[in-house]
Parts: sequence; C-alpha cells; structure tokens
Amino acid sequence: MFFFIGGIQPKTKTLDETPRLCPACGLAQARLKRIDHYLSLFFIPLFPVKKGDPLLICDRCGYAAPPEEALRGSPYPQTPPTPVAFRCPSCDKVLDPSFAYCPYCGRKV
Repeated sequence: MFFFIGGIQPKTKTLDETPRLCPACGLAQARLKRIDHYLSLFFIPLFPVKKGDPLLICDRCGYAAPPEEALRGSPYPQTPPTPVAFRCPSCDKVLDPSFAYCPYCGRKV
C-alpha cells in the first residue's frame, strides 16, 4: 500500500533586503517580497506552480500591499493611531480585545 502526501503550498521569497518605510507603522521594517506557490511531495517543494506578484510586507506589523499602493500614502504617519480602550460592560475595567471573559469580574464580554 502506498500513500501519496502532496499538495500546493506557498513559499515567501524576499526580493530586496533593503528595509523600506512601512506606511502603516512608520518603521523601516518593510521589505519587498513575493509569495510563490509550489507543488510539494511529502512537504518538500518540488516545482513552482504559480509566481506571485511583488508585495511590500512589513516584518513588524504585518502590513502587506503592492509597492505602488504603498508609495501613494505618506511614508510618515501624520498622527499615530489612537488605541481604543476595550472595556468590560459590567465592571468597566480596561481589557485586551482577545478576552472572552473579564479577568476582574468573570463575566462574559
């Protein structure tokens, strides 16, 4: 009996190591990358199937956009985004948005 484990998996390739300014966070952490898809056999990429378009991907915040769209905006954010405080509806304490229950009062958020 023979089992075939294969499929298509993405692989990110860095096109340019020069750090660029990220339009979202304003740090020089964005790099020009491309996501290619490969046919893999037993989780080993063998043949390229689809070549992706170049993207500007920030290593810090995860922002991804085509290089032309990223250049349209200002490279320096004018005002930093103000964080919105997520509060518990019962005890009104500040919570992390990923919480399902309040750690202070124990009620469901």
